[in-house]
Amino acid sequence: MTTTPTESPEAATPPPGSGPAAKSAQTDKKVPQGHRRLLTRRDRLTLGLMAGLPTILHVALVWVTALASIALAFTTWDGIGFDSIKWVGLHNFEELFTNNPQFWPAVEHNIVWFVALILIPTPLGLFLAVQLDKQIRFSRVYQTAFFLPVVMSLAVIGFVWQLIYNPDTGLINSLIGANEPGHYIDWIGDPDLNLWAILVAASWRHTGYMMILYLAGLKGVDPSLREASALDGANEWQTFKNVIFPTLRPTNTVVLVVTIIEALRAFDLVFVFNKGAEGTELLSILVTNNIIGESSRIGYGSAIAVVLLVISLAVIIPYLIATFRKERRA
Repeated sequence: MTTTPTESPEAATPPPGSGPAAKSAQTDKKVPQGHRRLLTRRDRLTLGLMAGLPTILHVALVWVTALASIALAFTTWDGIGFDSIKWVGLHNFEELFTNNPQFWPAVEHNIVWFVALILIPTPLGLFLAVQLDKQIRFSRVYQTAFFLPVVMSLAVIGFVWQLIYNPDTGLINSLIGANEPGHYIDWIGDPDLNLWAILVAASWRHTGYMMILYLAGLKGVDPSLREASALDGANEWQTFKNVIFPTLRPTNTVVLVVTIIEALRAFDLVFVFNKGAEGTELLSILVTNNIIGESSRIGYGSAIAVVLLVISLAVIIPYLIATFRKERRA
């Protein structure tokens, strides 16, 4: 007797999506190949504005003005009407290097500014960074206190130090007893003292800047180097001199470039103190006095600005080349 197997309703009914019609529908619903638009028109417009406006402002306020200054350095212009611009070639530079009694003192003062920042606040900033890297108590409070002058405006720092240097009621003269008639010390008016007095104020600010840079560099030192040095019996000074300081070479390069730039662009403090007169001439002050002064000589002031630009590029370009080479090797 032969029995015919019976199928249950579940087995007889094909699973959904397995029939020919379902396969045809799946084929029709395939995602079209090719580029899919991820950004709407509104998104592209928003991104264009966010990227385009800063780019336009940067090009207009930095590149266009820089190129215009270079072009104006070879002309004479009083700033009134473009038709008064006259081409003079290298005459502005010849007069600058030979007939300007303030130019070479200004160059000398910029060099003195750089040397002073390298010799005083840079080692002091490194010393503070090493001490704060030891995780002493209240290290965050100390970091904030030392870094506060960096956050403050240079104009504000100038006003603060003007009060300190005041010959009559200033802090320094009051402490040393030089605030009495006949014993005044004019820290700002004396040509033999005013540049050094301003450099003290600049060093006060620059120390905090150097401290933060070196502290960031110290945080990147591998702790195993300290441990290995301690196991070899080296003391704290030997560890710093032979192990820690050599690893700070990239930080030292940044510190050197930053200090050179700070020395070249020094302006605010000097202008607040005495507007760059009586022994405090700087290249930036000469540029301002010739462009914005009573007798505006925009072409001559632009020539001084070009000299300042060339000196800056002579420092920045080798730094950028060395940095790019290091990144390619890595």
